[in-house]
Amino acid sequence: MSTFGGLNTAYTGLVAARQGLEVVGQNIANANTDGYTRQRVTTSAVDAAARIGLMSATVGPGQGVSVDGIARLGSASLDAQVRSSAAVAGYSAVRANALSAVEVSMNEPGESGLSAQLQEFWAGWHGVANSAGDTAPAGVLLSRAEVLTGQISAGYQAVAAQWSTERASVDSMVAEINGTAGQVAELNYRIRQTVAGGGTANELIDQRNLLTTSLAALTGGSVVDRTDGTVDVLVGGNALVSGDSARALIARGARTLDGPNGLTDPAGTTGPVRVEWVDRAGSIGIDGGELAGSLSLLAEADAGGTGGSLAEAAATYNTFATNLAAKVNAVYSTGNNSTLPGGAFFATSALGPAALGLSVTPTTAAELTTGLALNGALDGSIADQIAQLGAGKAVDGAGNPVRSPSADWSDFVTSLAVKTKGELRQASLADVTATTAVNAQLANSSVDLDEENVNLLMFQHAYQGAARVLTAVDEMLDTLINRTGLVGR
Repeated sequence: MSTFGGLNTAYTGLVAARQGLEVVGQNIANANTDGYTRQRVTTSAVDAAARIGLMSATVGPGQGVSVDGIARLGSASLDAQVRSSAAVAGYSAVRANALSAVEVSMNEPGESGLSAQLQEFWAGWHGVANSAGDTAPAGVLLSRAEVLTGQISAGYQAVAAQWSTERASVDSMVAEINGTAGQVAELNYRIRQTVAGGGTANELIDQRNLLTTSLAALTGGSVVDRTDGTVDVLVGGNALVSGDSARALIARGARTLDGPNGLTDPAGTTGPVRVEWVDRAGSIGIDGGELAGSLSLLAEADAGGTGGSLAEAAATYNTFATNLAAKVNAVYSTGNNSTLPGGAFFATSALGPAALGLSVTPTTAAELTTGLALNGALDGSIADQIAQLGAGKAVDGAGNPVRSPSADWSDFVTSLAVKTKGELRQASLADVTATTAVNAQLANSSVDLDEENVNLLMFQHAYQGAARVLTAVDEMLDTLINRTGLVGR
């Protein structure tokens, strides 16, 4: 190797050490940047093959060091685990939060819950049975009946409001998905251009990785890497993002919940809530994520009770209101007073949900039927039978026991509590899994300042060593060029 060759070798060492220092500086500067993946300069030794000619048998060292690139120390498998766990966690969290909101609105158990109002209602009938003909107990009963119907209506409205909230969330999520998909497509274009030009796109890949994780949490979408540096994002097996192009989604279907099975839209659009491609009709099969969680909540109720949780809860309110009215009216209608037949104590509206249309027919104590007119004004037999209905001791005309409406309500409260607890447990487990996946990703890709400080010292000493070699070679050349032939003069 010539002396001039040694000068070049030292220079390559300077370049490599300086590049290493710059990468360490980049890592330290972004130690707290969300989504940043640590980087390392990759080098390789330049061999000496080019120096050995056909007529030379000299064995010499290599020609220095080559900076091959800057590696992004991420893990594709860990990134995939983060995306998949985020999709599951997003799905479970949406369902758990919605069902928890419905459960809280019921105020069970508590003095403000419907169970307590039912007990007050049945107790009112006991009071009327014991003091038939008195206006005070009758007035108390009618007041408690009004509170009961109002409580049923409020419970239904709370479910309907939660349904509307989830429906609005679907629109928001679809808009966010469209925006994020467009950003991923733009980054795909920039990354492809950068890689094709021989540049480094590590920071752009970090940005894209954050966006694809967000898409996975929203849609459960999967990511497929391409050889040109781009990625495809698949939702329901179809490409949401392909290269530098992105397709848009749109949410269609009902916007309000108006009945146990009837979903209507103020603008006239009917049918279940669904997500479609803007350029093609037909519902998309969302794999998971928050959007799938919301859509599952917004599904219509069905005869088997396996429909959307919110619509099923609304249907239960309607069924309860209908059954309460039917069972009370079945007893109440058998009585009469001196001026009015028993008729119906509760009335329901045929124009809307039973839970909203439930009302009390008698408005004054004089209109209230407590027994049979032939037994006198003090007869409280009908009131007593209704009170027994509340206690679960009533029987029908055939002598068969009649299930108490309170028991029906208790079953609904229990089933919803069990379902909510199950969703909360699944959400908790999914959150632990997602957190574990994120921690594993960070352990692999995040910046360790202690490690970077060690690397900083290493590259600093390497730079100083290369500089000393460069100085030594320079002095050798100075001696060779300026002092050769001066001996003896």
